Amino acid sequence: MRIVVALGGNALLKRGEPMTAEVQRANVRIAAQALAPIAEEHELVISHGNGPQVGLLALQGAAYKPDEAYPLDVLGAETEGMIGYMIEQELGNLLPFEVPFATLLTMVEVDGADPAFENPTKFVGPVYDKLEADRIGTEKGWTFKQDGAKWRRVVPSPIPKRIFEIRPIRWLLDHKTIVICAGGGGIPTMYEAGKDRHLVGVEAVIDKDLCSELLARDLQADLLIMATDASAVFVGWGKPDAKAIHKANPAALGQYEFPAGSMGPKVDAACQFAMATSRTAAIGTLADIPDIVRGRKGTLISTEFSDLTWH
Repeated sequence: MRIVVALGGNALLKRGEPMTAEVQRANVRIAAQALAPIAEEHELVISHGNGPQVGLLALQGAAYKPDEAYPLDVLGAETEGMIGYMIEQELGNLLPFEVPFATLLTMVEVDGADPAFENPTKFVGPVYDKLEADRIGTEKGWTFKQDGAKWRRVVPSPIPKRIFEIRPIRWLLDHKTIVICAGGGGIPTMYEAGKDRHLVGVEAVIDKDLCSELLARDLQADLLIMATDASAVFVGWGKPDAKAIHKANPAALGQYEFPAGSMGPKVDAACQFAMATSRTAAIGTLADIPDIVRGRKGTLISTEFSDLTWH
């Protein structure tokens, strides 16, 4: 099978952990242990989050020389290279030497007229208490919103329209290469208004789940897995009577609402993939990925299912 695995942010940096290279490498090593068995049997494409990493680089740049801080598209490219390097190395340590890897800096087209630019919603960077967030927001002109009990910077999150590197990604897969691409939702780019085919970077962050869905659809993947810190999609999450969904038809799943800041985008992307391709999308934990591929764990979403079944 051709499988796209979208690693959630917790696969690289768990909430509250220090954003050091050592901590991130340790988390990538855990992710690699879950992915290695899949790579041995299937074609594998890996995407990943990068919100904390982009936020950290933005802070470092602003602290050094605020008037020359790099824009978010450039920081996205930097983090794609850094995270891809770690994944390649840790996964390569577990697989035969002959297995080829490639990390692609992936540009993704967005629409400059996307309404997301008028309402920033995408969290990036570390969490702060309210006073610190207010101070940084005043100093740097950043927008902050509440994320649980803390506050984080938010930036626009436009819809992905096209993955520019899709042809080399297909070529690499045809040549049995494990591909790491579309990190952090890809590097947001658009054609500048009034100029013929002039591509420019955009100060935004594309939702990684929506980009991973587009990637899986364009690659005609057999399975899209979105790895997160929940074992499945739950109805009534956090309540005593919470129930885990095992199999779901997209229409049946659409009758329920899920948190916009966590499970909601994953469910939306999974349903979109299932309806567009008549193939299966899945949501679950990293550790369960081998069993998700076998259909035993996680939440599986497909038009082949008539309704909902529960774990």
